[in-house]
Amino acid sequence: MISLSSPWHAYAAQALVQPPGPLPAPLRLEWATSPGIGPGVEAFGRSVRNLPLLDLGCGTGHSAAYLAGRERAHVTALDMVDLQIRRARDHYGHLPGVTYLTCDALRFLRSGGERFDAIYSVFGAVGLADPEILLPAIARRLNPYRPLVFSVPHPRRGGRSATTVPHARTDFLALPDGTRRPVIRWELDTPQWSASLARAGFRLCQAQELNDPRHPREPSTLLIAARRF
Repeated sequence: MISLSSPWHAYAAQALVQPPGPLPAPLRLEWATSPGIGPGVEAFGRSVRNLPLLDLGCGTGHSAAYLAGRERAHVTALDMVDLQIRRARDHYGHLPGVTYLTCDALRFLRSGGERFDAIYSVFGAVGLADPEILLPAIARRLNPYRPLVFSVPHPRRGGRSATTVPHARTDFLALPDGTRRPVIRWELDTPQWSASLARAGFRLCQAQELNDPRHPREPSTLLIAARRF
C-alpha cells in the first residue's frame, strides 16, 4: 500500500467521485484525457472477449469494469492506492470477472506466474516506473504474440519535449485543490518507446497521438500498442 503522503493518495483523496454503490459497466474504453477521443477496445488489435487481462494502475476501475462488463474478459486490476481500489470494488465489484487488488505493479509482476493474453495501462504504471525494468517484467507475464497497450501523457504536451535520453524527470501532478505535487515520469517519444520495447521482447505495432479538444495545440496523450514476440 502506498504512503498516505504520496501525491497519488492526495489526488485520490481530493478527486470528485461518484456516490457510493454499484454502477453499470462503462459504455466505452477510454485511453485519453477526455472521453470519446481515439480508439476504444479496438486499440488491442484483436478481440479480448473472455480472455485473461491485467490492468496496471486501474485507478477507480473504469477500464477494468468496461472490459469485464462489456467484453466478458477476466480482469485482474491493480492500483497502489488502496482508496482507489476500495472505490473500484464499491462501484464495480458486483461485476463478474474482475478482481481489484491493492498492489504495486512491479511487485505483482515479479511475484507470480500467471500469464495474461493482454496487459494494459491507462495513465497507470507504464511511464511511472523505469521501462528498462518494467517492460521485461511485463513480458514475462504476457503470452507470446499478445498485446501490451498503454497510454501515457504525451511528452510534447503543454509545449514540453521528450528527454533526449530515456531517463526519468520531474513532472507535477495537478491536484483538484489547485496545488501541484512533484512526481517522477519517464517521458519517452515514439522512437524511444520502440527501442525500449524491442529490448524487452516487444514489437511496436502502432503509436497514436491524441489531442484533447480543450488543449488542441499540442497532443495530450501518446497511445502505444505493441506485441510480445
